[in-house]
Amino acid sequence: MKITFYFFLVLIACFFLVGFDFSKHSIPLDEIYSGGPPKDGIPSIDNPKFVTGPKAEEDFLSNKDRVLGIFSNGKAKAYPIRILNWHEIVNDQIGGEPIVVTFCPLCGTGMIFDSNINGKPTSFGVSGLLYQSDMLLYDRETESLWSQIKSSSVAGDLTGTRLKLLSSTQTTWKAWKKKYPDTLVLSTKTGYRRDYDKDPYQGYYSSSNLMFEVNQKKNWYHPKEKIIGIEIGESAKVYPFSELSKVDTPFTDTVGEIKVKVYYDSISKTASIYDLNGRQYPTVVGFWFAWYTFHPDTEVYKGKL
Repeated sequence: MKITFYFFLVLIACFFLVGFDFSKHSIPLDEIYSGGPPKDGIPSIDNPKFVTGPKAEEDFLSNKDRVLGIFSNGKAKAYPIRILNWHEIVNDQIGGEPIVVTFCPLCGTGMIFDSNINGKPTSFGVSGLLYQSDMLLYDRETESLWSQIKSSSVAGDLTGTRLKLLSSTQTTWKAWKKKYPDTLVLSTKTGYRRDYDKDPYQGYYSSSNLMFEVNQKKNWYHPKEKIIGIEIGESAKVYPFSELSKVDTPFTDTVGEIKVKVYYDSISKTASIYDLNGRQYPTVVGFWFAWYTFHPDTEVYKGKL
């Protein structure tokens, strides 16, 4: 019975891994799992449509809704989490530059990358596979797999190639529109029939349980504690929101030997990190368990008691 069950699991794994080349890889293949939906079972948005802020509010968006926002080349765009929950990837451009917007609901991580690979704009899709509970993207040129949080290809021809992480902000619609009143907003007219008023992950965020096991764990915080993490050179540091709520911001801190300025707004639950010249650093906002899993040697900021 145990042998039969083992082979059953192997067959399931093989079914979901079909279509990808694993002859070259940088992570253990037995740590890649199916998240449930098959390749492209969660459809990426490849021809995104945008509306103005007032139109978005008229149609579907409220002040308390959370968005993943980017400001680049003088342009601002907001991607409502309620849409990203259903699609996870948006292939887009801003100011004429190609970007890929990614969101992993299981890790709470919204990350936006420059989608130029080797100088060529590249389109991405949802593989349906996970590594350490985090989404694996695939590029449509080589079908290599990419780890979102690692920001690099982990299987296929492009293994070892890195994506350039761009500065973005997870915040409320109210806070984003106040800072960028001319922002465009991703429309619910995605070409797919989804109930964007429904959260398919309701209950998951408050639960201490994970849907998939991870290799590294520390129970210093609730697994879904919101954090902002940053990497500068070889140094990684994480700022749990519960620690940031204990101090007045902005404040100056150090990551490795680099001084940074940390901002946190307790009302909108928004964190961001800047250099001393006022330029926003690319960061990762998500859940504590996800950051620690990928950065077990991270330094942890502690607020004043």
